Amino acid sequence: MTGVAITTSSICVASRCPWVRANVGAVATQNVTDPSLGPLILDQLEQGMSAKKALEEVIKGRNHIDYRQLTVVDTQGDLAHFTGTQILGTNRVVEGDRCVAAGNLLSSLDVPEAMANQFAAGENLHLAERLLLALKAGVDAGGEEGPTHSSGLKVAHEQSWPLVDLRVDWSDGEPVSELIEIWRAYEPQMADYTTRALSPNKAPSYGVPGDQ
Repeated sequence: MTGVAITTSSICVASRCPWVRANVGAVATQNVTDPSLGPLILDQLEQGMSAKKALEEVIKGRNHIDYRQLTVVDTQGDLAHFTGTQILGTNRVVEGDRCVAAGNLLSSLDVPEAMANQFAAGENLHLAERLLLALKAGVDAGGEEGPTHSSGLKVAHEQSWPLVDLRVDWSDGEPVSELIEIWRAYEPQMADYTTRALSPNKAPSYGVPGDQ
């Protein structure tokens, strides 16, 4: 599995920043975001390039690249990242074991390290859980300098669609804590949705009015 967990001060972060592809990898396109870069990097990975080479190929000569912050993880756990010179506010990237934690507009340089350390501590957990707890550790370490309003989680596994694709598009509360609550509700049903797609005759009932 590969995945991304992310939060920010702007609306609908999950619509433009996390990108995953089964048996390929995961990309986060951050800061002043160009959503087209995620699929482009995944395309290069799918063609057999390493994470570093795929990233280099996509950013080479690209307009406005100095405004972007990009992170890449492939299915072997190889990492790559790029932070442009025009990135907003305090920013840092920390590489961990098969993970990379990055942020901008941070309240503290300690935030990415807290995320990477928490990810390492959760190696026996489901990847979605590890990512969310790592993200929460970043929030607890100070997170973004101002309030955050949206969050997202995407995890790819064996199918062409994400195994997990959850989001909080806008909240005046705590979008990461709310996303964790959504994951807690979704996890017990997660496998059923794959079964319904692949073998609907073997799927459990939906448990809704009208379902026999």
